Amino acid sequence: MVFPIGDDNSGRQTTPVVNYILIAANVLVFVLFQGLGSNERFTYAWATVPAEIKTGTDIDRPVVVKDPVTGEVAGRIDLEPTPGSVYLTLLTSMFMHGGFMHLFGNMLFLWIFGDNLEDRLGRVRYLTFYLVCGVLASLAHVFTTYAFGSNPYVPSLGASGAISGVLGGYVLLFPRNRVKVILFRFLTDVPAYVALGLWFLFQFVSGIGGLGRGVQEGGGVAYAAHVGGFIAGLVLVKLFALGRGPAAAAFGQGRY
Repeated sequence: MVFPIGDDNSGRQTTPVVNYILIAANVLVFVLFQGLGSNERFTYAWATVPAEIKTGTDIDRPVVVKDPVTGEVAGRIDLEPTPGSVYLTLLTSMFMHGGFMHLFGNMLFLWIFGDNLEDRLGRVRYLTFYLVCGVLASLAHVFTTYAFGSNPYVPSLGASGAISGVLGGYVLLFPRNRVKVILFRFLTDVPAYVALGLWFLFQFVSGIGGLGRGVQEGGGVAYAAHVGGFIAGLVLVKLFALGRGPAAAAFGQGRY
């Protein structure tokens, strides 16, 4: 298991204002609107529900979940009405989180990797890149939900998809930038392509491992969003970086 805790910022030339704003926005939404996770009505109203995205229709009632084998009631999902179009949830859901650790993990990754990417792309391009990757990640989750028989009424939320796009962009533009990681209980630093390559491999393998289960319970990690966001970042970052200078050289050792 690899867990990044810092990277080399010696090549960064600008203050990552947008990255700071994104982090602040995620924290404020969790604290003020989600009530530190206690306001389920807000969460269920603004999270992305695959069934709503597929049909374009808001589901504003509780949904009973049945066991696919026995047919017995396994639980209930108390979906709430979404003000405006359900497609807005593709954006709003990426600023919401399921708990403190979910928020902390996402914001740590965004803090570590987002600043250098903003420096390279510029503020407006970086924000656009972030949001586009987040939407594409959510759509990847919706697609795999139906493709592999998972429960389409389970809401998904979190910045993971957008941040996965940031990771994909980072590894392509800064492949040899040194990243400080905890690797199998050891503190070391490795090139970005090693740290993020191992991270992506874990997401991919974990996602494949859950495909055949026909998940019907109300929870879990949306690995498809992670994989989809990462691939979107890989595909799109060079387009967003046009005219913004050459690909970054290896920074070597620097500040963490």
